[in-house]
Amino acid sequence: MSTAAVLTVSDRSAAGMRDDAAGPVAVAALREAGFDCADASVVSDGADAVEQALRGFLATGIRLIVTTGGTGVAPRDETPEGTARVIERMLPGVAEQLRSAGAAVKPAAMLSRGVAGVTGRALIVNLPGSPRAVAEGMPLVLSIARHVLDQLDGEDHR
Repeated sequence: MSTAAVLTVSDRSAAGMRDDAAGPVAVAALREAGFDCADASVVSDGADAVEQALRGFLATGIRLIVTTGGTGVAPRDETPEGTARVIERMLPGVAEQLRSAGAAVKPAAMLSRGVAGVTGRALIVNLPGSPRAVAEGMPLVLSIARHVLDQLDGEDHR
């Protein structure tokens, strides 16, 4: 069973001012898809916090990391910047498809600056922070996750 982790990036949730509503949506989808996934971790906004949390997950051997939040245009929305510090190879098509599919439902989704990519043997994907955006994005993430992880393990194309 592959391991996965969810990182919610939110100043308000990290401060206990608001419950994390998006992270549990991603966790449930990952578990339903057969991934071993702990409850979502929550960190404050900012590139440094995101980078540190991602590196921590990677150090434990996590294979799939989904982040929620911090992908917009607000001053502290720096999830893509923190993620880019960790990713070795970007997968721009994944982020483009997430934006495209989201914008078909809600035009503001095109403002998401989320990124996706691989590092070592792991796939990392940024999703927006709304529970609805996570629910809509997880099927796309899950549709490619196993293939990406197989490829990172040196498997042949299927």
